[in-house]
Amino acid sequence: VCGTGLLKPNVSTMVGELYPEGGARRDAGFSIFYMGINLGAFVAPLICGPLGERVNWHYGFAAAGFGMVLGLIQYVLGGRHLGDAGLKPNAGIDPAERRKSLRILGVTVLLIAVLAGTVYALGFTAQQLAGTMGIIIVTLAIVYLLFQLIAGGLDPVEKKKMVVIFILFLFSALFWSGFEQAGSSLTLFAQRLTDRHVLGWEIPTSTLQAVNPVLIILLAPAFAALWVSLSKTGKEPSAPAKFSFGLLLVGLGFLVMAGAAVLTRGGAHQVSPVWLLLTYLLHTCGELCLSPVGLSTVTKLAPHRKVSQMMGIWFMSIALGNLIAGLVAGRFSSYPLPQIFGLVFATTAGAGLILAFLIKPIRRLMGDVH
Repeated sequence: VCGTGLLKPNVSTMVGELYPEGGARRDAGFSIFYMGINLGAFVAPLICGPLGERVNWHYGFAAAGFGMVLGLIQYVLGGRHLGDAGLKPNAGIDPAERRKSLRILGVTVLLIAVLAGTVYALGFTAQQLAGTMGIIIVTLAIVYLLFQLIAGGLDPVEKKKMVVIFILFLFSALFWSGFEQAGSSLTLFAQRLTDRHVLGWEIPTSTLQAVNPVLIILLAPAFAALWVSLSKTGKEPSAPAKFSFGLLLVGLGFLVMAGAAVLTRGGAHQVSPVWLLLTYLLHTCGELCLSPVGLSTVTKLAPHRKVSQMMGIWFMSIALGNLIAGLVAGRFSSYPLPQIFGLVFATTAGAGLILAFLIKPIRRLMGDVH
């Protein structure tokens, strides 16, 4: 998992380098890249999930590790088709900037170590630890942004674009806080409150995790073609507008789940899996509006010499969203589900509406990036 986390920002940066002209083709390229990622995400629940649920979780995790090794082998063998992407640094390394970066890294590692030791000594609960990690992630992102704005050697235009990345960072975290409940509260709903029997066979709960990836594979080409087509006619929505669509769609998915939760009558009845499937469809469309577009936008907004760093910061927004999703799902058995799902709907859809009102000022900060 740690290896995957380290590779994601670098691989995403390489995809951006394959489309140096930027524009709609880069957005479309990231959509295709995203489709490839989800091919593995589709296969994994069909193999790892049933192995874990029906045989032994050791085998399930081992199968996941084996799949990662196969992916690395494929990357090494197929890397020659990528040209020079990822082979050269984005810019020459300035010794003074390197020293500054190393000092900041050292102080950051020291602070995290001190905080981790304090958490351990005080015997924090898992929930308190998760909350602390959320504070750490936000603090690191803010500190990095301030450092870049004050001492990062950026010109005024680059500083404005850096501010845009941070604004989208916050809205991205809100999106993932809802979307990533697919693996927590929505999976619990599938396990406990959904009738999963089809023709006398009970579908393993983990297998439902394959629905979103297969929808991505089916819909990603359509979204990629849509952005390119709209771009040719000058009607392509801006990145903030696409983010707004994504937040509204994930919010609508939870509105559907709130209705499904009402029909369970407090957990006394099971409902049709159609409710979950409709939610997954809405969430997938929202994901395609936000996630690949977010990756593409970061590569376009970040100064070329800092793309890899900013991509790493971007993935922190996903980590923060996952953490919030876990905290919300922890209330699954403590609070009425219509209330939980309704609150997530209000938060994500509300964020989408707020972002819609901010589209024009954000676009001004983006300058020549669309």
